[in-house]
Amino acid sequence: MSRIPGGENRSEPVVTDRIFTVPNVISMVRLLLVPVVGVLIMTGHLIPAFVVLVGAGFSDWLDGVIARRFNQTSRLGRFLDPSADRLFILVTILGLAVQQIIPWWVVIVLLARELAVGLCLPAMARRGYPGFPVHVAGKAGTFALMYAFPLLLLSHLSGPVGETAWVVGWAAALWGVFLYWAAGLLYLNQFREVMTGRAMPA
Repeated sequence: MSRIPGGENRSEPVVTDRIFTVPNVISMVRLLLVPVVGVLIMTGHLIPAFVVLVGAGFSDWLDGVIARRFNQTSRLGRFLDPSADRLFILVTILGLAVQQIIPWWVVIVLLARELAVGLCLPAMARRGYPGFPVHVAGKAGTFALMYAFPLLLLSHLSGPVGETAWVVGWAAALWGVFLYWAAGLLYLNQFREVMTGRAMPA
């Protein structure tokens, strides 16, 4: 197996083929909550949607801690965890745009990043690369978006709570979009390195 240039240099945890681990169960539950939060936002139940999103964000942190602490990192988990994050972001931004809480350009910018990176994956797989290594920028961007959207759900409230949620939520959302695209550009550069044969053996 080859290493993608620009990937993480720190030692990787032992990755197993186990399916039924605590982190995987948490990720599966989080996936089941994706349509729940979508329905809550679309139907205008914004406070319950806020609670679900906060719980999902906490579970995202928790399953990572458990996986590292108890050596339960698995290949399935490495697929489920980011998949749940992306689906939560997708469903939430669509719901927020439909409810006119965020403008549609936020949806377009985030979907464009996912499309640009996703189109690279089949060619990467044909050359023996299962995907892109996780970057700090990508994790930070996802984290920022995951706590920005619950705050934006609260921004419809009147008074100091709504005003504070609007300011902090938009600050986090803009920072998250920037980091999300910064990581995307790093992935696209790695894709170029692979396509030009400059990837180095591990």
